[in-house]
Amino acid sequence: MPPMSFTGVVTKVGAMQKTATVTVSRWVVHDRTRKRMERSKKYLVHDEKERLRIHDIVSIRNCPPISARKRFTLENIFKSPETEHDELLARLAAEKQQGASSPRRNALTADGSQRVEARV
Repeated sequence: MPPMSFTGVVTKVGAMQKTATVTVSRWVVHDRTRKRMERSKKYLVHDEKERLRIHDIVSIRNCPPISARKRFTLENIFKSPETEHDELLARLAAEKQQGASSPRRNALTADGSQRVEARV
């Protein structure tokens, strides 16, 4: 089988050890109506370190058969909602620490809107 690489979304994790289900979608054009339709296929993917979480966007590559239905391995994790959330919390904590070290003072402008000034 020639080397194949797909990008898809993790739809199921945790039902089987070291295995995740990845849904790969593609667009096709109907012959008669010329409308675009989304077609999808599910693949069982081998995840050796069990790093995948649901809704991750991943790249998978074919490999020799690992089990009866598992013929793809995890190649790369492009985007993970959990890691993005952890990074956001770390960034907010860093900004909070930085904000505590430089106190700010609120002041009203002539038109009544609020303005924030840093104390020197």
